[in-house]
Amino acid sequence: MEFNANEFKENLSARLRRQYGKDISQANKHDLFDAVSASALELIMPNWMETRQQYEKKNTKQLYYLSAEFLMGRALSNNLMNAKIKDAVIEVLQGMNIDFNMIEDEEPDAGLGNGGLGRLAACFLDSLATLDYPGHGYGIRYEYGMFEQKIQDGYQVEYPDNWLAHRNPWEIKRSDLAVTVKFGGNISYGKTPDGQPRFYIENSEDVTATPYDVPVIGYDTKTVNTLRLWSATSPNGFDLQLFNNMEYNRAVERQNSAENISRVLYPNDNGPSGKALRLKQQYFFSSASLQDLVRHYVADQGTDFSKFAELNVIQLNDTHPVVAIPELMRILLDDYNLGWENAWSVVTKTFAYTNHTILAEALEKWPISIFSGLLPRIYQIVEEINRRLLIELRQKYPNDYEKHQSMSIIHNDKVYMAWLAIHSCFSVNGVAELHTELLKTSELKCWYDLYPEKFNNKTNGITQRRWLLNANPKLSDFITKRIGSGWEKDLTKLKGLEKYVDDDESLSELAKIKMDNKQILADYLKHSQNEFLDPDSIFDVQVKRLHEYKRQLLNVLHIMYLYNRLVEDPNYNPPARTFLFGAKAASGYRRAKSIIKLINTVAERINNDRRVRGKLRVVFVENYRVSVAEKIFPASDVSEQISTAGFEASGTSNMKFMVNGALTLGTMDGANIEIVQESGEENAFVFGLTTEEIKQMEKEHSYNPQKFIECNPNLTKVLNQLVDGTYDPTHQLFKELYDSLVYGVEGQRPDVYYICADFDAYCKAQEKIAVAYENTKLWSKMALINIANSGKFSSDRTIEDYVRDIWHLKKVVIK
Repeated sequence: MEFNANEFKENLSARLRRQYGKDISQANKHDLFDAVSASALELIMPNWMETRQQYEKKNTKQLYYLSAEFLMGRALSNNLMNAKIKDAVIEVLQGMNIDFNMIEDEEPDAGLGNGGLGRLAACFLDSLATLDYPGHGYGIRYEYGMFEQKIQDGYQVEYPDNWLAHRNPWEIKRSDLAVTVKFGGNISYGKTPDGQPRFYIENSEDVTATPYDVPVIGYDTKTVNTLRLWSATSPNGFDLQLFNNMEYNRAVERQNSAENISRVLYPNDNGPSGKALRLKQQYFFSSASLQDLVRHYVADQGTDFSKFAELNVIQLNDTHPVVAIPELMRILLDDYNLGWENAWSVVTKTFAYTNHTILAEALEKWPISIFSGLLPRIYQIVEEINRRLLIELRQKYPNDYEKHQSMSIIHNDKVYMAWLAIHSCFSVNGVAELHTELLKTSELKCWYDLYPEKFNNKTNGITQRRWLLNANPKLSDFITKRIGSGWEKDLTKLKGLEKYVDDDESLSELAKIKMDNKQILADYLKHSQNEFLDPDSIFDVQVKRLHEYKRQLLNVLHIMYLYNRLVEDPNYNPPARTFLFGAKAASGYRRAKSIIKLINTVAERINNDRRVRGKLRVVFVENYRVSVAEKIFPASDVSEQISTAGFEASGTSNMKFMVNGALTLGTMDGANIEIVQESGEENAFVFGLTTEEIKQMEKEHSYNPQKFIECNPNLTKVLNQLVDGTYDPTHQLFKELYDSLVYGVEGQRPDVYYICADFDAYCKAQEKIAVAYENTKLWSKMALINIANSGKFSSDRTIEDYVRDIWHLKKVVIK
């Protein structure tokens, strides 16, 4: 991309005048961020427009990635880096006495995602553009993110994440492409002019879906793809008559109801109204996206849909957008009068499904009462899909009524969305080798037996552009100095670092880079949370969504044990440790929020005890998000990947830690297995029960945590400390956590996630870490080996796997 410094400077000044009526001297930090972003977008715009034109001109197959979340992070620095103009922009700003870092910190993290699902989607979009593949995202333009987390008296408190308080300078509103999405109403029956039956909806609640386009800029290429996000409004939301009658709330009732759809990411769905809103969100963006896709196809190809699947492939990111399957059927049947067989042929050649979990709770299923009430025509279509499936099952498995019922898309008064996806899609993929094998051999075995040709594995990956090149510039320079450039688009080139694993100068430099990054994180936390970290200590980090199977509770129980030992044994002198946590608990997830309270309670006790000062510290990083993660990963020594074996589908934080030189402390779960295969088990700290051992105990119902508690006095002590007043004088705050491990709660058996069984092995693995860390040269060597062997875990490799096996896209290089 050509960059003219004088033109950029003039454009920046002009933006400030037009947008804010200010010159450079009057502009505040946010004004400058907005103007710099808008000026950069103007430079990117010609490539964005040319990309769209080339896709249309070449009439090439395009991918559409439907996802409820896209955890994009901040855009400014990443976009400038990918466009290869970041250094030039920084130089221009320096000449104007403007600090780029100050401007960058003005950008809020886009509130479009929460966890690994959304971050994976963001990495995929980055890789698609970088690799010159025609691939785009569809999602929701949430007005508020899930929530802004604050810790008050140790508790998580949720505040609105108002990331759109100012305008988003990276988006373009496309009002001309708005569509209408219908909810509720009555199904009416009629006939087409040629006598074919036709269904249509009357008396529906109509919602306008307006698209906002965000550019996805490939690295060192002219390709700029699109993330299209839908915002909900009511076409007739303001009732002037009611307003003039002074019924002000009723006057805007319809507008509020519509806007609630795109108001908040993942609203609490513990009750019926919350579930209805979640389903509304999913249908809203699925319907809008498909209407948009079909409209574009018809404009180019007419109403002959025989080539639709040749030109479009839709990847469903988990079950959230699976309602798109019957919605495309509805569009083809009702709007374009296709027969069922022709419509079904199009649908089953177009959709592919990614499964992200083996947790039954996360395989979405909707109460029929909610589903049929909100989406009557869609439910009618699902019924017909299911009727035909049952015919297939009866032919395949005659008289196996139990199998028929368990595999029915509709049963137990619920609609099973994963079943709908597996039956309807031409591809079903897991996201790590272990995860996919578990799907095939246990969780989805009946479906694998029915459709073995559909199942395949696509191990997740991360984009090295954001998570290494942008987040860790010192390590990036270290790499380029030794193996040259090119790794930015081919991470397997990092293998060339292996020849430096015994080079003392390289190992010393790597250790210094890690120390510098730890100091950067320490400075940030001192400024943001008034926390004081010792960069010489081991930075042991667990940052991920708070869920019981991810076992943050195991981590904190070990910290309690370590604290006890330091206090009781004056001769025990391990290297200093700083344990860092970052996690949000879903607003309705009570036990997860109790774990956050426990972490902070333990932290308060330890951090204020002079007996362990300089030896042990615990920090909970508030409001964990992408921009904070970009500081944490480069600074981490230990990567906590300690989920119960067989429960984590893949994980991607493990990959971000690895590429930044942190050593994995983990179970053989998810992508940890492949990480250890790549790095060598001697360069990681593996512990705990295996998936096979857990499956055997589950099968035999033989697990009893008391066996482990009774023979381990250290475990007994920390469990008792949850309820004996050590950390809570009321003895009640952590009783549910204690009961969940010792007795079982809510009808579950005790210790569902095998914390007691793995406690001793986890403590021993931590002891090994302490020993290894004291040998600085050995630790740096292990870190460098991990970096050198992280090439497999680039999302570029993952995308190439999808393209080869599922999407069958062709590169379109923009000249």
